Amino acid sequence: MSRAPDVSLGTVTTKVPARLDRLPWSRWHWMIVIGLGTVWILDGLEVTIVGNIASRLSEPDSGLPISDAQVTGVAAALYVAGACSGALFFGWLTDRYGRKKLFLITLAVYLAATALTAISFSVWWFFLFRFLTGFGIGGEYAAINSAIDELIPSKYRGRVDLIINGSYWLGAVGGALLSVVALNTDIFPADVGWRLTFALGVVLGLVILLVRRHVPESPRWMFIHGRSEGAEELVADVERRIEAEKGEPLPEPAQAITVEQRRSIGFVEIARTLFHRYPKRAVLGFSLFIGQAFLYNAITFGFGSILVKFFDVPSGNTGYFFAVIAFGNFLGPLLLGRLFDTWGRRPMIAGTYILSGLLLFATAWLFNEGHLNATTMTACWCVVLFFASAGASSAYLTVSEIFPMETRAMAIAFFYAIGTAAGGISGPLLFAELTESGVVGDAALAFSIGAALMVAAGLVAVFFAVAAERKSLEDIATPLSVTEAEGRKDS
Repeated sequence: MSRAPDVSLGTVTTKVPARLDRLPWSRWHWMIVIGLGTVWILDGLEVTIVGNIASRLSEPDSGLPISDAQVTGVAAALYVAGACSGALFFGWLTDRYGRKKLFLITLAVYLAATALTAISFSVWWFFLFRFLTGFGIGGEYAAINSAIDELIPSKYRGRVDLIINGSYWLGAVGGALLSVVALNTDIFPADVGWRLTFALGVVLGLVILLVRRHVPESPRWMFIHGRSEGAEELVADVERRIEAEKGEPLPEPAQAITVEQRRSIGFVEIARTLFHRYPKRAVLGFSLFIGQAFLYNAITFGFGSILVKFFDVPSGNTGYFFAVIAFGNFLGPLLLGRLFDTWGRRPMIAGTYILSGLLLFATAWLFNEGHLNATTMTACWCVVLFFASAGASSAYLTVSEIFPMETRAMAIAFFYAIGTAAGGISGPLLFAELTESGVVGDAALAFSIGAALMVAAGLVAVFFAVAAERKSLEDIATPLSVTEAEGRKDS
């Protein structure tokens, strides 16, 4: 691993970023969205299925000698640890070797690990491949978010990024409903149904892999890493396709950019960039990821336990309630995403964080006072998460666009790992006893903690959020490879 940048490969002047940003929406962009975005559906499917089939896995006739606590505790923690490790490992490789290679490799890792999870015959095998499944998914976040932002025109970048990240919750809806079927022993034997749910994830992943093969490398990555001719040819081909599709010539691109090409950026320079050159942006990234992680764990970690203990909902029916909550989560980015490009990043990021936190405070009070039943509690969660989901998705958008291109994948990986560790490790440790104690006040306290951190992150966004809407990535954060003569436009 290089600790310093490689020797320059030469200097190149290009209009590739401006040419990509001035493109109208087209079939080519839909191909990118489908090829890259649909993997979050798999992630949502994975996480939800495992949580909801824990009771079936722990039964004596499941074919796997594992306890409920091992599924929701050890296996969940290993999945999180794998996701954090995979994000950092593949994030570094993504910045060094390119977006396309890595988003193909990470999906292949996910597919192999999920398939091998389905044939688990012992506890250690199940644990190992839950870790490796997370390892592949974590790598997906870094490789795909960087590719999306570098390929989507600046006019649409915010809404597309939010909707793609929010599609996780479509998978959660499917996972919740699928788990209801998998738990029904009148349909599948106890030792078969849970295996079929993992196998379905493999089938869906193979379809996505076939589509993803046609998604190109990021031209932005190519021209900085000594492949400027390939970048020019790729963009020219896309322009020809879009002109043929629209039946009219494209407008002239704006300014060119001059960079010194190099193969890699060392860790020292990456760290210096994130924390010395952009300290306020680093604080913003930390705040957004940790705030959303704790809010989500305050609600979702113990939702089933709360429904069963406080509202007498049968454990086999909690999947239906979760499907409703998950659908509300997807509607947030879908309906609010456009406003991040029109009203702007700062008001929308701060607004969704603060509003969802305040609404969760109100939910905690109503719950503590005994004013809610299972249906109205679910409705309150849906409203909270409608706004929180848009905010949480904007965290991924934010860290992928406010740092220089050469550090983009590592920045995404770093903040994702911090947020995932906080939510997947610290969150459950903090909320487990509160939500499972059977005391109303304890569960209300869990909600209040998540709400407070979400509001705090929103206040950080009020002061530190970057007005990145409709701007080129190079204007938001000047690439490190830009020549000194061109100067720096960001702050």
